[in-house]
Amino acid sequence: MNAGWKIFLLAVATCAVAFGAERVLVPDVVPVGFADEPQSLWSVETAFLLRAVELIAAGLAAISLVVVLGAWARGRSGRGAH
Repeated sequence: MNAGWKIFLLAVATCAVAFGAERVLVPDVVPVGFADEPQSLWSVETAFLLRAVELIAAGLAAISLVVVLGAWARGRSGRGAH
């Protein structure tokens, strides 16, 4: 398997794990400092950390997918192996 696909799949898996962990560990917490009712500091920090990991992994997955598909298209057009 190409290294680019491995990076893409690892980023997607990390994003999915962070998304699931956020929904399981802190389901009713928004990762901001204010809300309608008081929230414990650990839950806000956990939600913020998990959301940050999720967004970074999603960005990495998008970038790696663009790079892999670009390399695939370039190789398919015959200009890649020079």
